[in-house]
Amino acid sequence: MRVVGNIRQIKQQRDTGNQEVELHLDKVEYITHRKDGKYYQPFDFVEELDTPLVITGDCLALAGAKHVKEGENSFVLFDKVADDYVLNENKQLSLTVAHDFDSDTTLVTSATYIVTVSNEEFTQLKSARNKARKQSKSRKGR
Repeated sequence: MRVVGNIRQIKQQRDTGNQEVELHLDKVEYITHRKDGKYYQPFDFVEELDTPLVITGDCLALAGAKHVKEGENSFVLFDKVADDYVLNENKQLSLTVAHDFDSDTTLVTSATYIVTVSNEEFTQLKSARNKARKQSKSRKGR
């Protein structure tokens, strides 16, 4: 994971002027909720990406979390549809940042990108991932 630009300039309102900020993510966590007996339980899996997913700053806004520790940031994400930006409540991004005073740079120490999907999408994603893993293992064995 890496950040291009100043991630600290993103505020609680989405701003088209933040397009130069880029966040390159190397993994995505998918979550769904299924009924497990009497209660709904969260199920998840983390997909390691071969090519980084790039999220630009114009699609981000700080979430309104008031009790956040220093250096921890939560963002809401917007999808760009034609020329409009639409809030996507199924996507969440959390970053932990630290400031290096010697070099005057902001470092991202951890990033969590979560996408909530339906049970059907979750099953399809997991099966596609398992198929891809089996194919790569069979190619390595040859």
